[in-house]
Amino acid sequence: MKTRYDELIAGLRDAAAPERDAPAELRGYLEKVRLHAYKVTDRDIDDLRAAGFSEEEIFEHTVSAAVAAGLERLDAGLGTLS
Repeated sequence: MKTRYDELIAGLRDAAAPERDAPAELRGYLEKVRLHAYKVTDRDIDDLRAAGFSEEEIFEHTVSAAVAAGLERLDAGLGTLS
């Protein structure tokens, strides 16, 4: 289904790179972000920093995972309207 936001959504997909590959050590955290973002705690971030990830790396992967989850939900919602 086409919407007036298709161009913006395409730009978001490109900018956030939701399909980016993530290091194995981040995958559990990113799955938590994707499925249960409300359960993410400061400890999760502290553990990633202790594992050697920078704030920037954590942020970029978090945004990608969150955008991917949002786009999946958008696509599912639009699919039900078609």
